[in-house]
Amino acid sequence: MNQYDFKGRTAVVTGGAQGIGLSVVERLLASGARVASWDLNSDRNEAAAASLDGDVVAVGCNVADWSSVIKAHAMTVDLVGPIDVVINSAGVAGPNATVEDYDNAAWEQIVAINLTGTYHVNKCVIAGMKERGYGRIVNIASIAGKEGNPNACAYSASKAGVIGFTKSLGKELAGFDISVNCVTPAAARTPIFDQMSQEHIDYMLSKIPRARFLEVEEAAAMICWIASAENSFTTGGVFDLSGGRATY
Repeated sequence: MNQYDFKGRTAVVTGGAQGIGLSVVERLLASGARVASWDLNSDRNEAAAASLDGDVVAVGCNVADWSSVIKAHAMTVDLVGPIDVVINSAGVAGPNATVEDYDNAAWEQIVAINLTGTYHVNKCVIAGMKERGYGRIVNIASIAGKEGNPNACAYSASKAGVIGFTKSLGKELAGFDISVNCVTPAAARTPIFDQMSQEHIDYMLSKIPRARFLEVEEAAAMICWIASAENSFTTGGVFDLSGGRATY
C-alpha cells in the first residue's frame, strides 16, 4: 500500500463509519494522520473507530444540519487539533423512481445531505485553513453527477452540484495553499447499495467497461493522494474513478 506523509496533519472524514469513508480513514491513519470520523450513526461510528489502530476519534454529525457541523468542528479542534484535511464522503443514494413518480421529500433529503452537506462542511473549515495557510479538501461526487443515471434524479443532480460547487470553491481559494477537488466514482459495493433496486445496481455495472464495481481501497488510494501535500497545484479538479465509464 502506497503511503503519503500525513504526520502532524489532522483530517476529518465525513461518513467515516463505513464504505469509502472508512477505507479513507484507515489509509490516513496508516500514513500518520490524526483523524476525526464524522458520522450520523454514532454507534456504528464509535464501533468503527474502536476497531482501528491509530489516533482516531468518532464525532457525531449530521452534515445536513449547519449547527451540527459547527458543533462537530469545535469538538474536533478540541480533541485532535485544527483541521488540515477534509474528505467529504457522507452521502445517500435514495430511492429509484422516474422523475414523474419521485417522492418530493426524498428529493429534499438527498439534496440536503449530498449537496448542502458538502457546502456546510467546506464552509466551516475555510477560515481556519486560510488562517494557517494550508488545506486539502476532497469532495466525493459520482459518475452519476457527470452522466445522470435514469431513475436516480435526486442523486444525479446532487452529485452534479458537488462537482460545480467544488470548481467554484477551488477558484475562490486558488490564491492560498488550499486545494479543493472532487472524485467521481463509479459504484462500489458498499451499504449504499441497500438503498437501490437490484435493477439499478445491474444497470450501473453494465455501464462500467472494467466490468466490475470499484473497490473502496482503490478509491481511498486516489483520494489520499489528492488530499496530500504533494498535490500542491491541482485545484477545482474532477478525478475519474469510473472504470472507463466517464466520457469526459
